[in-house]
Formats: sequence, structure tokens, C-alpha cells
Amino acid sequence: MKDKQKAGLDKRNTRVAMAASLVVVLMVGMSYAAVPLYRIFCQVTGYGGTPQVADAGSSVVLDRQITIRFDANTARNLGWTFKPAQGPVTLKVGESGLAFYQAHNDTDRRLSGTATFNVTPVQAGAYFNKIDCFCFSEQTLEPGETAQMPVSFFVDPTIVDEPELDSVDTITLSYTFFPSGEDDLAQAADVNGKDKRTVN
Repeated sequence: MKDKQKAGLDKRNTRVAMAASLVVVLMVGMSYAAVPLYRIFCQVTGYGGTPQVADAGSSVVLDRQITIRFDANTARNLGWTFKPAQGPVTLKVGESGLAFYQAHNDTDRRLSGTATFNVTPVQAGAYFNKIDCFCFSEQTLEPGETAQMPVSFFVDPTIVDEPELDSVDTITLSYTFFPSGEDDLAQAADVNGKDKRTVN
């Protein structure tokens, strides 16, 4: 009788252990999936000031004008100087614009970076469309190399249907570059005195 009880208890403990292990695996999997899923959610909805992605420019151009400012940041451990290559531009709503950012590898090592992006005010994220952007892929710079990085964009004409944004006449497009790739992360960790910098 005791053997039967012990066998039943062992079987129950095994099931509990397997269930707990499964929960741990699912939680780890969900934590890894959370970032890309959140990024997709932001891109679809414009949540948090995330710009939209468009295949082509708008076919409608309105008289209303909006000024686009450009902001650039680099993570402390990426040995790059990153800044806008021009000042603010003023465009009509629906008109396509082209701007450039400039990145320079300040180190004697080959480094790769990936850019994150957003716009302010955050409510404008759903109406700021990027047609082409350097942020869609990893960027690699050789030691001492400087690169011009273009971004083409437009403000969706449907912004005029949003009363909350009637008074918006300036939108700021902001990028932050972070190291990417294991080798680059290890190399970038050696870079000293590179605090996160903001350049407008």
C-alpha cells in the first residue's frame, strides 16, 4: 500500500515539476517575443511616437505646413559621432521630404550599430510616414569612416482629421544608435569617455 502511495506521489511530483518547467519555458519565450511584438504594435499604431512605414509618398498634398526637426543620439558604449546633416525643414502636409544624418566611427575598430526611432509629439507618430530609412538595417562603419544616412518621409494628410493635432506645427524625428552584434558590443565596451550625446 505504501509503495502504491509513494508511486502515486512520485508521479504527481513529476507532473508538477514538468508543469513548472513548461511555465518557465513559456515565460522565457514570451519575454524574448515581447520586444519584437511591442515594436510591431508601435509601428502599426504609432504608439509612443513610433513613425509609420510607407511604400511610397502621398498622392495628396495640402496647404498646411509642418516643420520637421532632426535629433540624433548615440549610446554611451558606441564610439560614433552621430548628428543631423542639416537643420529643420518645412514641408506641406503630404509632401515628401529627404533628410540626411551623418555618422562617423571615432575608433580604430570596425563597429556596427542599429538605430531606434520615434517622433514627438508622440500623437504625431501615427501620421509621420517613413518611405526609406537607414534604421531598417544594421549599419557598419570602418575605423574613421563617415557615412551619410538618408531618410525620406512625409506627414500623412489625414493628420488634419485629428483635432488634437490642429496646433502642431513642428514634429521632431529622433534617432538613437546602439551597438549591435556580439563582437561590436565587446569592442564598444572598450570605448572610454563616450557619454550618450544628443545633437539637434
